Amino acid sequence: MALKASSFSGIYTKFKPHLLMFLAQMGYTFLYFITEASFNHGMNPHVYITYRHIVSTILMFPFAYFLERKIRPKLTFALFWELSLLSFLGVSSTLNMYFASMRYTSPTFVASVVNTVAAVTFVIAVVIRLETLDLRSARGMAKILGTMVSLAGVTTMTLYKGTTLENSWHLLIHFQRNNTIHEHWLKGSILTVASSITFSLWFIMQAITLKRYPAPLSLTTWMSLLGAAQSAVFTVIIQHKPAAWSIGFNIDFWSTVYGGVVISGLVVFIQLWCTEKKGPVFVTMFNPLTTILVAVLAYFVLGEKLYLGSVIGAVTVIVGLYLLLWGKEADQEVDNKAEKQSCSTCSDEENGHKTNTENHSS
Repeated sequence: MALKASSFSGIYTKFKPHLLMFLAQMGYTFLYFITEASFNHGMNPHVYITYRHIVSTILMFPFAYFLERKIRPKLTFALFWELSLLSFLGVSSTLNMYFASMRYTSPTFVASVVNTVAAVTFVIAVVIRLETLDLRSARGMAKILGTMVSLAGVTTMTLYKGTTLENSWHLLIHFQRNNTIHEHWLKGSILTVASSITFSLWFIMQAITLKRYPAPLSLTTWMSLLGAAQSAVFTVIIQHKPAAWSIGFNIDFWSTVYGGVVISGLVVFIQLWCTEKKGPVFVTMFNPLTTILVAVLAYFVLGEKLYLGSVIGAVTVIVGLYLLLWGKEADQEVDNKAEKQSCSTCSDEENGHKTNTENHSS
């Protein structure tokens, strides 16, 4: 019985980052729909981002303050500017472009394009040597092939429609859309691509900052606080109507609370933890799951059209994701073996040194 418990504990420990990232993608999936409903209701996306990160700051501060008192590094001037840049990349620039693009396109389109983040992050990580790539090994080829296959799947979902799949389901939610907003498709597409690039840079910088500031709860809190301040300044500059800042106890309120508590709080903390354990490429590899979940929910719950190209693309993305995950896991096993071998060699050398010292003494 104890052996079974130990075996289950080992499996859970091994796949804990995978499970957490799957739950994070579930969180992002619901975010697409609740924010679109809020924006269609009249909520300003930039005001939403500001309020959302204020909520996140209030939520995360007590946990960060009390739980990381002993491990939180001293905040220097240089570190503060680094945290400010991290907040600018992850909150001010990325999210403002991201949610503005959702107003001009659709949740399914935005979720599809954002999947390029995994490929862009992988390329940047390899260039700056955060990610190892051995083209002579099967694991290296699997990571390259997995990235290309996933990107091909995303491209298929984005560019190829094919025949429409009939929906005979009774709609669970009748979703009112503001079609006049979605007419600016080109503008929305440009904003989506730009936000994907800054999103990739944010994940890369997280991995770098965590080495100097290994306190994920505190880092999450700082990003929320600084991001809220930066977004507030940006919103005041472009939004001159005071009425835009007032929200009622309706979908606007609940979307703000959900975004602050679940996404900017819990999900960002999960991503930081997984980045520290597995690296930024591992975290971004799970983005395609959101695309699939958004497409499925939009089809069965909201009655959006689902095209054959989306199905083919989704299957292709899953195959690519599996290859990339296999390559990453194989890399980690090789690194673990090398580390054990290194420790064993060091131990043998120490024992040999002690033996020689004892012989010399005698």
